[in-house]
Amino acid sequence: MGCGVGDAGVWRGKKGISLNPSATPELLDRVRERCRLRHYSLRTEQAYVAWIWRFIRANGGHHPRGLGKAEVEAFLTRLATEGQVAASTQNQALAALLFLYREVLDVELPWMEDVVRAKTPRRVPVVLSREEVGRLLAMLDGQAWLQAALLYGAGLRLMECLRLRVKDVDFERQEIVVRGGKGDKDRRVPLPQRLREPLRQAIERVRLLHAQDNAAGLAGVWLPHALARKLPNADRELAWQYVFPAANPSTDPRSGLLRRHHVDEATLQRAVRNARLRAGIAKPATCHTLRHSFATHLLEAGHDIRTVQELLGHKDLSTTQIYTHVLGRGAGAVLSPLDRCGEQCDPYEQAVSIADRVLANERPTFPTAPPDPKAHRRPGTAARAWLRHLTACLATWWLHA
Repeated sequence: MGCGVGDAGVWRGKKGISLNPSATPELLDRVRERCRLRHYSLRTEQAYVAWIWRFIRANGGHHPRGLGKAEVEAFLTRLATEGQVAASTQNQALAALLFLYREVLDVELPWMEDVVRAKTPRRVPVVLSREEVGRLLAMLDGQAWLQAALLYGAGLRLMECLRLRVKDVDFERQEIVVRGGKGDKDRRVPLPQRLREPLRQAIERVRLLHAQDNAAGLAGVWLPHALARKLPNADRELAWQYVFPAANPSTDPRSGLLRRHHVDEATLQRAVRNARLRAGIAKPATCHTLRHSFATHLLEAGHDIRTVQELLGHKDLSTTQIYTHVLGRGAGAVLSPLDRCGEQCDPYEQAVSIADRVLANERPTFPTAPPDPKAHRRPGTAARAWLRHLTACLATWWLHA
């Protein structure tokens, strides 16, 4: 097969059919424009473009207008069977295709509602104990420690923490305003007392760095939505700068301007993972585990679940209720039936009971095999167990003689 450009910027090469890498397809440009018109984040825009690109490529470069329910379902099925993606990833791909047909192509297809969505499994969150949180934080320092402490101390999501701006830290009211959280909703969370001074020092470093950036002629910080137009000078004000700026400026993928963004999330994720390993914590803890621990420890302390829901920014109370499954008064407070079983489930206790009953001139029922002292590892009791067992055996023989 030769090389050439087909419809919608599709590149037909020796290795198969893919979108032309040198010329952005008009359709994907329209997807980007629509995402920006709807004020979608850059991450959502990139994800939607990537899924639509994969969908077109999987169908031989054909325009989506000519594809239907069978192609969409086949694409989603291949993701699950061949790609082995998670249910949430499969649903994200479906959301991208829904956006393509409804918002970009302006095609209302009733069958899109009938496409089966993958059921996302409900998992109990991983939660660290207070002692484990302390060990984890003790393995961090500097900016990574402050960020991780905010995740646990204020219940922030990873990106909510990294996107904090100077104006959102209110020292007077001792609170942090989380802007544009999940679902683009704002909320207020407590500012931990022990983080006041570290945050003041962090903001002072931001002030010095901001002055250097202005002197170097860098573009101002990125502003959400239409704020850049409404507040033309806000991007150069200290109040709008990120509390955790990146070490180096970078090019804005949308505007092409050289500016300083916030620190990359992979930096903190890597630091927390390494800290967990050094702390000897076996649980698969991540940055989000600190937020889970924040919620669980508040509920353990007796705080109302509605209050915790507001602090976490959950729309649905059922999302918050999952933390009740990991409370100390939940599974950990239930007495296992094995612990109620008594001596008949424990050879060691049987041996002791037999010996005691023999000494009390009762006819005992003893186990068919002697107890294994190594199975219990009880210091100083192995010899006693064997002695009592032998006593029981001799006494039983004497009683039956």
